[in-house]
Amino acid sequence: MAKKTTARKSAPKTTRTSASVADYIAAVDDDTRRADAKVVDKMMRDISGEKPAMWGPSIIGYGKWVNVNTLGAAPWPKIGFSPRKAGLVLYIMSRELAADPMMKKLGRHRIGASCLYINKLADVDQKVLRELTTKSWKRMTRKYG
Repeated sequence: MAKKTTARKSAPKTTRTSASVADYIAAVDDDTRRADAKVVDKMMRDISGEKPAMWGPSIIGYGKWVNVNTLGAAPWPKIGFSPRKAGLVLYIMSRELAADPMMKKLGRHRIGASCLYINKLADVDQKVLRELTTKSWKRMTRKYG
């Protein structure tokens, strides 16, 4: 008789923390990246109506949903961003949003499975970015509450 095994569940690596978002943004070394982070933070606050929280050491997130998969349930922000050394990473993407015609109007960017990568805000049309972020927030809110 074969021994029954179950998938091992592990705790998510990135979780919400009590670290200060303002302190994190103030500590961003690059002046342009820090200024861009302030603009994106204000935009995401306006769109979500949520106070941001740090998720792990480097992601600023707004709202929360629970991702349920084979490893268990893991909370994650509905939208968020990270001002990384190589550029801004915005967690606003979904398959539907990646195919949105507005992406062609955004400007210089790269996309990943759930991320939008931009070097700096000056490389993109901020009105289009706001519209895409709003669509993402609304989609996540409709789908996950």
